[in-house]
Amino acid sequence: MASTDQHSNTTTPTEKPLSLWTRIGYGVGDIFGGGSGVIISFYYLIFLTDVVRISPSLAGTVILISKIYDSITDPFEGILCDRTRTFLGRRRPYLLIGIPLIFLSFFALFYPYSMESESARFTAVVLSYLFFSTVVSIVMLNYNALHSEITLDYHERSRLSSIRIFFSTVASILAALLPLEIVEAFADVRTGYIVMAAGFGLFFALPFIATVMAVRERPEFQKPPRPFNWREAFLTPFQNRTFVYTLAMYLFAFVAIDTVSTIVAYFIKYYLQRSGEVSFVNGTLLIAQVISLPFYVRLSRKLGKVRGYIIGLILWAVTMLFSWLIGPQSARGWVYVFAAFVGLGTGGIVVMIYAIFPDIPDVDELGSGQRREAIYSALVTFIRKLSSALAIFAVSQVLEWAGYIPPIQESLNGGMRLIEQPQSPTFLLALRLIFMLLPLVLLALALVFALRFPLTPALHQRLNALLARQRAGLPVDEGEKQVLVKTLLG
Repeated sequence: MASTDQHSNTTTPTEKPLSLWTRIGYGVGDIFGGGSGVIISFYYLIFLTDVVRISPSLAGTVILISKIYDSITDPFEGILCDRTRTFLGRRRPYLLIGIPLIFLSFFALFYPYSMESESARFTAVVLSYLFFSTVVSIVMLNYNALHSEITLDYHERSRLSSIRIFFSTVASILAALLPLEIVEAFADVRTGYIVMAAGFGLFFALPFIATVMAVRERPEFQKPPRPFNWREAFLTPFQNRTFVYTLAMYLFAFVAIDTVSTIVAYFIKYYLQRSGEVSFVNGTLLIAQVISLPFYVRLSRKLGKVRGYIIGLILWAVTMLFSWLIGPQSARGWVYVFAAFVGLGTGGIVVMIYAIFPDIPDVDELGSGQRREAIYSALVTFIRKLSSALAIFAVSQVLEWAGYIPPIQESLNGGMRLIEQPQSPTFLLALRLIFMLLPLVLLALALVFALRFPLTPALHQRLNALLARQRAGLPVDEGEKQVLVKTLLG
């Protein structure tokens, strides 16, 4: 790494700081990405098994079908968006179209279908999830792509990431605390879910009005696209070493997050026997995430984004070891202390990985000479949904295998209530093992890639300087370019 220090003083083009309006306008868009993901991770599986009343294995299959569909459609959506040229730019038209679709798709996702046949309910749920998944892909891949285009500055991207994660986490707190409170405010649980779905659908859709108004795309990235090439579109991203390492860090860490998010409601309700505290424990975790954001942004300026990620990862892994010591007889406060430390650890992982992703298209431009933010965003969006699907599917299969007993539906004062049933010792043991061991294994794998991550702040500074000359049609130092290609692309 001697060459890194040797060129660390290379001048980079001056990048004007973003206005507060641009930062906030962009940041509020992740209310949808963060909030909807939390509701699905925390409550969707239990909604399908307890309210729609399909078996855990079928509920997990719903998510798996959606991800097979995404594996086909997401890359094509990314290609389409990168090749779009309009007076609004490449990204904002899709965000504008997405506003009504976000509301409709989220409402359909949590609509409590009540057909007599389980197969009919299963079919309705699959179609609803495919609709929602398509909308998430179109909206979020363009939203994520904007992060790389708004600013080229390494540290400004970290600040922008912290603002979007702030709004994402605030939305996540509301998404953790309010859904069950809304549902339980109604005598009929189905009516409660309908109201909850409509309210959150609007909450997720409307902020994109501000995003479309506040953000402007870079005119130098609007050049006519090259002729389409299948190999370039689908294979070359995986020849980018920096992207592959980032993807591995993202995939392993977020599967761990999704595993815990999916099973925590079962863990609190059936093992800790504290049904009424699910929302408050989740809220504590997410509030701790918000509190951690300024700390990790400052840390990344001193140590770099990847070291901030590693610190968050280690803190979370150590905290998970203590989950085995928490039981039904533990003092109530310990559960909230545990949740807070999980939030402090996962906060570092989330904010740093979303600060790293905008740097990937810069590395790609070094080799391809193109700006392909949406292709990378499509892959990231797909991996995010795939990670969630794998976690939910795996958890659902284990719950079924371990003998999960769903609650009984009971009519009361004209409404329908759920009466929880005692679970077997086998089920409770499986619950505890998944909750602790699976995240630890996944975090260990993420750490391996993080320790070998090639893009340092100094290397990004050199990369930005070279790309600025390349875009302007000026001669570049070919020796420097080859060093960067070998280090970052492999």
